[in-house]
Amino acid sequence: MTASSSRARRLAGTLYAYMFAGSLVLLYPVYSLLFVDTGLSVAEISSLFVIWCVAALVLEVPSGAWADTFSRRWLLALGPLCAGAGYALWIAFPSYWAFLLGFVLWGVENALTSGSLEALVYEELDRLGAADRYARVMGRARAASQFAIVLAMAFAGPVLALGGYETVGVASVLACVAAAGIALLLPEHRVRTEKDEPGYFVTLRLGLREARVDPAVRRTLLVLPFVMGVWDALEEYVPLLSLEKGVAPTAVPWVMLLIWLGVTSGGLLAPLGERLATKGISGLLALGAFALGAGALLDSFAGFFLLALGFCAFQLASVVLGARLQENITGPSRATVTSLAGLGVGVLTVLLYGTYAAASAGMSQGAIFAMFAVPYLVLAVALAAGERRPARVQQSAVRVRS
Repeated sequence: MTASSSRARRLAGTLYAYMFAGSLVLLYPVYSLLFVDTGLSVAEISSLFVIWCVAALVLEVPSGAWADTFSRRWLLALGPLCAGAGYALWIAFPSYWAFLLGFVLWGVENALTSGSLEALVYEELDRLGAADRYARVMGRARAASQFAIVLAMAFAGPVLALGGYETVGVASVLACVAAAGIALLLPEHRVRTEKDEPGYFVTLRLGLREARVDPAVRRTLLVLPFVMGVWDALEEYVPLLSLEKGVAPTAVPWVMLLIWLGVTSGGLLAPLGERLATKGISGLLALGAFALGAGALLDSFAGFFLLALGFCAFQLASVVLGARLQENITGPSRATVTSLAGLGVGVLTVLLYGTYAAASAGMSQGAIFAMFAVPYLVLAVALAAGERRPARVQQSAVRVRS
């Protein structure tokens, strides 16, 4: 094993540990119960979710530019500490305003780590001559994160029963502290002279310009947020779909486990996805759309297996497109450009929540899920058509020259 290969493996291992620790937050499955037990109304809880999304959206791109002018490693350490401080507030001072501030801090964490993580990992792998491993490394990193979430779901209930919200909160804060410590072990080699180092606003402008001018970057930034955002937001409504299909409330966690196994599998399949061209991604999205629509409409538990298959396909497509984005970025504002994808996901998520709420007044849960499968199918057709068009143009040019 070469020295570069060994360092690439250490980078990957540290990344997996960071993603695992940062997601092993026992408060995730039960924080809604904490809000209800504190006396918050549904409207107040909904307002907290909106504030959470807005905080992340407002800070997404500015924090990306900061990551391009400051240490990405330190931002990756600061992010979990912000989230941990928010969780500590929830447990120490359970009230609407403490929850609000906690969600703002959680939004800060999302913004600080989004873009920073992808940029650091890609540039470090590229420095080691292993940029081609980016998709599989990030796929496995996401799988590590999702596995931690599954464990949090499994252990949150017993820990809550034994020690109450205080114990769950302390465990969550400790997970965030561990993630921050692991982040400082990540390598970062960005040696630039003061003369060559662009300022914050120059970096921000360069990133926005690359996203606007470079066709490959622009196309990926338009497609990636949709592919990532829709299935990720729909996952929040799987419990409602489960109840509508007659699943007992006590069995809903098993449905969620099945869905997360599908998502985790999508991340682990990233090495296979690396070989997919645009046509392959189109086929993957079409498969996911069919599985999502059919699984949502099928009136049996077997439908959830199809749903898990659809989420697997969408996760795999998200990982592959994320890797393509990193490959296409050539300027100095890698985290800034990447954060634009995160901004798109955030905006789309808010719109989807609103659309879902409006549709739920007159449609069943299964019909709404199936409705959101249609845009995936349209996108798959558009990608396939876009790939065929350049081929026809090239063939025409050959005939003209001959």
